[in-house]
Amino acid sequence: MFHRRFILSTMIAGQIALFAPWTSAQQPAGRNEPELKQFEEKRTAEYAAQLEAFLRDYLVDQYPKRAAGSWKRDYRSVEAFLKSVEPNRAGWRKVIKPPELLKTGPAKRAPHPPLAELKAEWITVPLGGAGRISNPSYMLAAEGIFVVPGAATAQRRVPLVIVQHGIGSFPERNFGLMDDGDAYHSYARELVKNGFAVLTPLNLRSVERRNRIERLCRLADMSLPGIELVRVQRLLDEALEDPRIDRGRVGMWGLSLGGMATMFWTPLEPRIKAAVVAGWFNHRRDKMVIPDPRYSCFLETKEEHAFFDGWLTAFSDSDVASLICPRPLMIQTGKKDGIAWWPLVTEEFEAAKEHYRRLGIADRIELDLRDGGHETHVASGLRFLTTWLKEKPIEYPPH
Repeated sequence: MFHRRFILSTMIAGQIALFAPWTSAQQPAGRNEPELKQFEEKRTAEYAAQLEAFLRDYLVDQYPKRAAGSWKRDYRSVEAFLKSVEPNRAGWRKVIKPPELLKTGPAKRAPHPPLAELKAEWITVPLGGAGRISNPSYMLAAEGIFVVPGAATAQRRVPLVIVQHGIGSFPERNFGLMDDGDAYHSYARELVKNGFAVLTPLNLRSVERRNRIERLCRLADMSLPGIELVRVQRLLDEALEDPRIDRGRVGMWGLSLGGMATMFWTPLEPRIKAAVVAGWFNHRRDKMVIPDPRYSCFLETKEEHAFFDGWLTAFSDSDVASLICPRPLMIQTGKKDGIAWWPLVTEEFEAAKEHYRRLGIADRIELDLRDGGHETHVASGLRFLTTWLKEKPIEYPPH
């Protein structure tokens, strides 16, 4: 940690020194435009370096002290812990900013031909906002694929897993369709084979589309993950009406931006009882703010959709994990996954695990670290969800 901070400080100091304002002897002479242009460029670059150094110091170096003052966790019991983090859960809701979207009519369910062999259905739930929609043609819809194992009945109910695709994908890919890189390993299909119902929502695909919509969301004091959280909640309402589903045993498993959705939404949706986060969990401050050749830093990309108001005031990934705790949580990471440098992931994971350890429930959090890349780990995820949604009773109180 110290080594990374030293490198960052040296880099920033070098930038500031490089672009330090000229002395009076270096001021442009008169109205010589080439000299004035060079002077102005250096002056502006120096100001930019100052701003970046100031914000990096706030977001990264000052984070531990700031977060320590924001969280008042009480580890005496699970009940006391849940009560102690409620103010932070409210703070997290302000980061995600889910709007009020209400079901405006009956849901529609139709056979989904690409997955006919699984008797999949495409669910559409019409939505409208309280006081936000002036024209019915502007209403949203929550949409996704719903599959229930053939053996499930009202007398033999099954758990449900929300399966969320990533930014470059779509619901069918979770089942192995058009998955050229085989990153998903047909994990939704494997869940169905192993006796889980699956709900896989349609989220917005592509960086460019999400960037554009996120700009509009910020103007409206919303976020796209907030809108998509409410959409999955309305889909979940519909799925849990099916008598074949065990309403008390719902999990979530997402890859990449689907992992983000799992991390973002589970703290705000108590019906999710266990979560698997694949290809997302990270040392969040470094991931967002500090460029490093060992991983992709969001600050260096065009993915402006990935920046949310107030995120790094007090909500690193280990802190957000404490809003999932005491519910079971598995993190899946590949050592060759370029989104993260795996030693930083293990560092952040240990901080997350500490919440569970102090409550005496360390068996409820796991890190599956493998040599692979940006992909799901099907076997461990199935084992984890089978343990916590089928075999072990859910004994902790809901919040």
